[in-house]
Amino acid sequence: MRRVLAAARMTAFLALLALTAPIQANGAQANGAQANGAQAQTVTVPALKQFGEPEFKPGFTHFPHANPEAPKGGQITLAAQGSFDSLNPIILRGVTPRTLGLIADSLMVGSGWEMDAAYGSLAESVELPDDKSWAVFHLRKDARWHDGVPVTAGDVVFAWDSIQAHGNPFLKSFLDRVAAVEAVDEHRLKITLKTTGEMKPIIDFATSIAPQPEHWWTANGRDISKTTLEPVLGSGPYRIKAVDAGRSITYERVADWWGRDLATARGFYNFDSVKVDYYRDDDVMFEAFKAGAYDFRTEHRAQRWTTGYDFPAAKDGRVNRVEVKSDLPLGAQGFRLNTRRAKFADPRVREALGYLFDFEWIQKNILYGQYLRTTSNFPNSDFGAKGPPTPEELALLEPFRAQLPERVFTTPFEPPKTDGSGNNRNNLREAMRLFREAGWELKNGRMTSAKTGEVLSIEFLDGTGALTRVIQPYVEALRKAGIDAVLRVVDTAQFQARTDEFDFDVVVANFNFFTPPGTELRSYFGSAAADVRGSANYAGIKEPAADAMIEKALAAKDLPSVQAATRALDRVLLWGFYMVPHWYNPDNWIAYRTTLGFPETTPKYDLGFRNSGFPEAWWVKP
Repeated sequence: MRRVLAAARMTAFLALLALTAPIQANGAQANGAQANGAQAQTVTVPALKQFGEPEFKPGFTHFPHANPEAPKGGQITLAAQGSFDSLNPIILRGVTPRTLGLIADSLMVGSGWEMDAAYGSLAESVELPDDKSWAVFHLRKDARWHDGVPVTAGDVVFAWDSIQAHGNPFLKSFLDRVAAVEAVDEHRLKITLKTTGEMKPIIDFATSIAPQPEHWWTANGRDISKTTLEPVLGSGPYRIKAVDAGRSITYERVADWWGRDLATARGFYNFDSVKVDYYRDDDVMFEAFKAGAYDFRTEHRAQRWTTGYDFPAAKDGRVNRVEVKSDLPLGAQGFRLNTRRAKFADPRVREALGYLFDFEWIQKNILYGQYLRTTSNFPNSDFGAKGPPTPEELALLEPFRAQLPERVFTTPFEPPKTDGSGNNRNNLREAMRLFREAGWELKNGRMTSAKTGEVLSIEFLDGTGALTRVIQPYVEALRKAGIDAVLRVVDTAQFQARTDEFDFDVVVANFNFFTPPGTELRSYFGSAAADVRGSANYAGIKEPAADAMIEKALAAKDLPSVQAATRALDRVLLWGFYMVPHWYNPDNWIAYRTTLGFPETTPKYDLGFRNSGFPEAWWVKP
């Protein structure tokens, strides 16, 4: 099951946790500092946590899911579907490898064991005033680019300026409450916020931005505003060794990487070489795994997981499979309906399309009963709506009562259901009723606008073809209802270009979110992002109530307030029918060559794959 991850629209250096709120930190040092001409009390801390104390105290040696004695060496080959045509990690244009984060460092990183904590990586500590109007990051003096040049605060400023001038809108959305970024000196970086009293913009900055080597980008005619396939200089655990444009990228471990002894890195990045081969076809990619062409894969197709692993290498023990449970909140996958198109502007049309999707039949015949139906924008978490609205949710929604459907305030959302037999007559009748109310009627067997005579047509845009077996039955169901539906599979570059320009009717997208949900909500669901080229608001949502709930979630000072706001937001979105929801799997399916070793412990909130599918804590057995 292919995921169109909006999070992957950021380059791979984006850290996997966006964190928020009042700081609590173990090992804090109090200081006095001048702020706006007045004496301000400051605190300097090595780690940040939204609620309570960081789990890992100063002096911890490694994360529990890392083996500090793991052997170094060997090669791992991975596979990715699609292609790539750029190695520039900042700009919107081009498709970059999702593993590009292997060459980069962020200021701070998450642990995988807490939803709301960050620990120093490039930055060894952070100084903050009591009003949180600014922050000073103290960079490690031994941090080096791969050419030996020190990483400086100026390199972070260069990255900030480049993002502001040329950056991907989704990445920029994480930084929109930062007013200024300046280098105090070579190893101290100060950010000034547009707001006071909020910790979240500081944390978003720390976990979302990676420095860029100014001395490299400004030499030899290079231009950070343009795509490039020249191996980009990094400061991370790996460097780019070889590039076969669109086909493969190979990284080599930097043996003397400056950060190899950090507690946040010890036991990770054990392979001497990492090669990623690209495949345009999902079935071909699986056949390559069966033949031994690569070593590790996460499986997203229930049919394969249930019946496909009977090849010789799996039978004789050269390939193993594991199911790994995770408490990580998941993104909601679904058909995202582009409401910029007039035919989707009426919510009754969008609701009718939901009645024509027979999930129960697909679950039984295609998904082998392995999945759960998505009923929220925040599945597998405590951030989505459940049951009737609570008093706290109603208090947030009440100002918008006149603008919202009554069901938002009274009725738990449930997608339409069938008996799975393929006989969807009851839902078809309800869909036809909604179409009629919205001004559409069947004429000569075709769904036609009573006002304009337009025949309702819907094109499903897909960039890989991996979901054809799921989309095509839906296309056939729509055709039976008189809708001129078609599935169009295009190459990766064309898919990227068309989604950047919102040139589509429907796409499948899975919106990963960070925990607690933060500024990514603006890019997914906020009105301001709806008309921004390259944003993740594929549906074109412009809903004042949704905007208000997003801002309530971002401004919340405690977890219950965050949850009330995201649950209220969820109700607004669900009853707006901006997507036809798919399904999710709370388990993670992994297949791997038994030449690989891995720790017995798995982090609570992720799989230990901070770099988009790379098993960072694994190793090659001696």
